[in-house]
Amino acid sequence: MAGRVLLWCRTAPPWLVVVVLYAVSRLVSSAWLGGLFAVASANDWDFASPRREPSFFTFSGSWDASFYRTIARDGYPTELPTDADGAVKPNPWAFLPVFPAIVRGLMQVLGVDPAGQGFYTVGVVVATIAGGAAAVVLHRLVTETAGSRSAATWAVALFCFGPVSFVLQVVYAESLMLFLLFACLLAQVRRQYLVMIPFGVVAAFTRPGVLAVALALAVHGVVRLVREGARPGFPLRQRVELVVAGLVIAAAGLAWPVIADAVTGLHDAYLDTELSWWTGFVGAQSFTPLTPWFVMATTFLGWAGVVLVLAVLALVVWFLTRPSTRSLGVDVVAFAGSYVLYLVAVFLPQQSLPRLLMPLAPVLGTPAIARSPRLRTSLLVGGAALQPVAVVLLWFVGYP
Repeated sequence: MAGRVLLWCRTAPPWLVVVVLYAVSRLVSSAWLGGLFAVASANDWDFASPRREPSFFTFSGSWDASFYRTIARDGYPTELPTDADGAVKPNPWAFLPVFPAIVRGLMQVLGVDPAGQGFYTVGVVVATIAGGAAAVVLHRLVTETAGSRSAATWAVALFCFGPVSFVLQVVYAESLMLFLLFACLLAQVRRQYLVMIPFGVVAAFTRPGVLAVALALAVHGVVRLVREGARPGFPLRQRVELVVAGLVIAAAGLAWPVIADAVTGLHDAYLDTELSWWTGFVGAQSFTPLTPWFVMATTFLGWAGVVLVLAVLALVVWFLTRPSTRSLGVDVVAFAGSYVLYLVAVFLPQQSLPRLLMPLAPVLGTPAIARSPRLRTSLLVGGAALQPVAVVLLWFVGYP
């Protein structure tokens, strides 16, 4: 049976293999989500974002999805909510507008009442479709960078069955952002720089993180200049397109804080909003780039935390500089390094870190995984087995 499946994966159209893999993975994730929701409802357990009329779809719209619903229904506030001490409280400005706008538009087309619970149902549909698109683009990207259809198929399988792969269908912007990021990276690999612009600009208003694309593109440009600058392989037209794409994407990535300040009339409105989520972990903090991981680590582990962060970063550098990883090409390695640098620079690591690491999926095409049946099988089985554990932790213990 297993042999027939592998033979079919090698001979069937790549897009069909990806669609089937993704569909099966969604059935698995839905089974875990639905099963745990049923158990929680039957036993009256408390879970993330309980609602007056709980359902599978509202359960899938737990955590901060209510902010997306507020944005879709009411837009963004012109005044930031504050506590008794004047500190900014969590509010919709931390969430970007593309995902709720798409959901709202589809709701209007379908005639769904924006004041009801239909946002969560439509949100699951939008997120699931976007997740499938992300899987298809990821397969194409890994095929072109790893030069192996088998490596691409395994990368997609690990992506779809990973421990937190249920975020590909919940009412969050993750799956849409993944599609846009992978599309940007694929266009960069193909040296279609102007094609990157629409994907990058939309991504900039979907979720934070697109600045990593601009940085990776800059690294790509420098490498091309060094390797091809004196030859016709890097013509002036492509250089101009690269610079234009990088500047536009970087500007889009920096635009949301400016918009938040302009609408609310407050300086650092977006930054203060983001910092409001830090309070429960590390107390009131000011923001200094490249320090959040150390702040979090020292808060709970003291100086041992600094050692732990440095060890983790050293492990990342080791992995990205291995011959097997570097064989994926400068584009994948540059993006992975840029994205990790972005997370270290601005993100306070907590339970949402695993889902924020999903943009690193292109490195799953490394030959070190593709050529080792034991390793790839262990990763696939381990990821699928950890998924219910992750659901329990993130729905019933600590919310991302």
